[in-house]
Amino acid sequence: MEIDMMKEPDVMVYLMTGFLDSGKTQFLNFTLSQDYFQIDGKTLLILCEEGEEQYDPMEMLKYGVVIETVEDKEDLTEEWLEEMNKKHEPERVVIEYNGMWQVSEFEKMKLPAGWAIEQKITTVDASTFQMYLTNLKPLFVEMVKGAELVLFNRCEDKKPLAGYRRSVKVVSPQAEVIFEDEKGEIENIFGDDVPYDLNAPVIEIPREDYGIWYIDMQEHPERYKGKVVEFVAKVMKPKAFPSKVFYPGRMAMTCCEADMTFLGFMCKAKNARLLETKDWVKVRARVEYEYMPEYEGEGPMLYADYVEKAEPIEEIVQF
Repeated sequence: MEIDMMKEPDVMVYLMTGFLDSGKTQFLNFTLSQDYFQIDGKTLLILCEEGEEQYDPMEMLKYGVVIETVEDKEDLTEEWLEEMNKKHEPERVVIEYNGMWQVSEFEKMKLPAGWAIEQKITTVDASTFQMYLTNLKPLFVEMVKGAELVLFNRCEDKKPLAGYRRSVKVVSPQAEVIFEDEKGEIENIFGDDVPYDLNAPVIEIPREDYGIWYIDMQEHPERYKGKVVEFVAKVMKPKAFPSKVFYPGRMAMTCCEADMTFLGFMCKAKNARLLETKDWVKVRARVEYEYMPEYEGEGPMLYADYVEKAEPIEEIVQF
């Protein structure tokens, strides 16, 4: 039997994540009432927690939205979802997920036939984000992993926002990250400044700024294309790589000590075959952007002028 991989699901599921009082309900109250979000059929709104903001069931009915509530994690089962599907026969499902439940547990569920997650959105209260990131980082990482949109609200202090953005981008590079204060979306808050000289003949990347450079290389190809960079990194050489290609990078803690991620870019070098995995090297290379299967799209390709042994860097990458 042939399967049309491009066919849209019969029932689109919108997964809304975020900690308690992060603005999920406010976002959905607004979105569900907008003209652009209206459909002919029924929308099933599944609530997994109650915050300060509430829904008006009668108001929601005006927009074809019916509400079901799940109070305990154990009640959100595949069987219960099947029951809701038969009861309401929804054309669309919106789930306001509990911020203290692991998102991965829901994402592993077998959804009713025809259902599929169409979009994952995360809301964040910027005023409490650092506290949650410090104490509940694994939960936050699951929330933003694979998210299309991450919305930071209550952004009164602008200073930490660049760091918050990098915290998201290292986990979910494709995510659109938006910041809002009481006046609405904040635009042009990130200047073009980076803590190294983009106009130097050789752009030297300080060890403490590796994370900033890693994110900026992906977001601003125009700044680096055709330029020469120099940095220190650890060698990785997957067996499938050609002999003249290796993968210089560094380790970053995206979730916890048990969840480390290697951040690097592919590099072509004449002496790559002489390098061993876990060697530390200083790389000077020209930056280009090419389509690579390993990137599942276009990404940075480094063409090394030279690669030489270097002293190890013990610290992990910080964002």
